[in-house]
Formats: sequence, structure tokens, C-alpha cells
Amino acid sequence: MDLNLKDKVVIVAGGAGEKGSISETILQALVEEGAIPAILDIDDRGASYVDDFSQKGTNASFFKVDLTKEFEVKQAIEGVAAKYGKIDVVVNVVGSNDGIGLDGSADDFMESLKLNLVSYFLTVKYALAELKKSKGNILNIGSKVGLTGQGGTSAYAAAKGGVLAMTREWAIDLVGNGIRVNAIIIAECWTPSYDSWLKTLEDGEKKRQSIVEKIPLGKRMTTPREIADTVLFTISERSSHTTGQFIFVDGGYVHLDRAMLGE
Repeated sequence: MDLNLKDKVVIVAGGAGEKGSISETILQALVEEGAIPAILDIDDRGASYVDDFSQKGTNASFFKVDLTKEFEVKQAIEGVAAKYGKIDVVVNVVGSNDGIGLDGSADDFMESLKLNLVSYFLTVKYALAELKKSKGNILNIGSKVGLTGQGGTSAYAAAKGGVLAMTREWAIDLVGNGIRVNAIIIAECWTPSYDSWLKTLEDGEKKRQSIVEKIPLGKRMTTPREIADTVLFTISERSSHTTGQFIFVDGGYVHLDRAMLGE
């Protein structure tokens, strides 16, 4: 299926995750489809990804930016528009489950909101004029924690709940401009950071197995590529009448009754 993403300029805010992460896998999938990723991130890994993509003939870009700083975000997006003359899609993929709970400070709570929620607002705010010209679309990467909670992570839960609320709000705001806005919700996805977290536990393998057994479809974690493939489809013209939706890529983890799994 031709998704018609060739030469589409796609901002990936928070796109410089480590190799094998959700964000890096999204970048690779975009390049495979002929899209042009513009990476906004504070991590210099983004520059190395662009070097790799340039060898494949893709005119990708990296803008080093602290996504919690309004002026830096504004400058970076102006840089994207100046280089390419357009912006077709914004994918917000920032997410750090930083464990700021009720025992954390108010300052730490606010900093977490800036990273996990306000950065989404800033990216869309400053890309909006170009998105209106292109009749582009916005895709926010969310988390089950925004709906289910998790315990011990008040700030991240609040931020990811806010991301979902903004998704629906923007879908209403922008429907008259022909701009679609959707969110993908992730539950248990096997990533390098997930692996690293399990290795900090005394019995990480036992913990992993206890999680996997609760995932209805296949009793396995979602892969980053499954997330990336859904991203591609959702931002493409093949999803041309889909807006304001929360798309769950989670093997049924959030909605299906655990009783079906038996003992």
C-alpha cells in the first residue's frame, strides 16, 4: 500500500531516542516511506541519525532544542519551515515516566509537565501556521498511564492525561482547517529503556513475565515497529477521515477483561 508520504516534511519532537526506541523506530519507518524527518531534540544522537539518513539520500534535519523552552522551540520550527518551505505533519513523541509522585516537590512536578505536556503545546503552537497551509495533521504519542494511572507517577499521569485532552481539543479547534489530530496510546512496549529498567530490579525477568502474561493478544509486549507502522498509517492520506481518535496499540492490554486470561 502506497501511503503517499514521499517528501512529506514530518517534525518528530523528541525523536532522538536511543537506537531501538519508539522514536528512533518511527524515524527509520518515515525514511523507508520516503518522508523527510525533522528531528527536534536536546540529545545529539539526532545529528548522528541525520548523518545516517543522508547516506540513504534523505534530506533529514536535526535541530538541537530544549523542548521545554518556548523560544528554542519557536526558533527550531522556523528553521524547519525556512529549510523546506513547508511542514506537513507534527509527531509529538516526548515521554519520560520520571516517577514524580506525591512525595515529589511542586517544582519537580511542574518541570515534568513542561517536558511531557507543555512541549506538545509549544510544538503545535509554532508549527500551526505551516500546518494550516499544508492541511497537514498532528499525531500525539500517549500512554495508558493517562487513562489507567500507574502509581507513584502523578506528574507523568497528569501530563499524559493532558495530552489526550489536548488531542480532542485540537481536533475540534482545527477541523475547520482540514487538520486532523489523533493520539496513539501505548501500554507495554519492549524498548531499550524498558529493558534497562527491568535490569535494575532484583528479579527483572520474573517481573517481565508477570507483565507479559497480562497482555491478551499473544501474551507479548508491543514492538516499536508496530507503533511506528500505526504512526505511518495514521499520518497518511489512508487515514483521511480519522480525527480526534485515541488509537490503542497495546494487544488489548487496556480494554480487554483480564479474566479471559485464566490462571
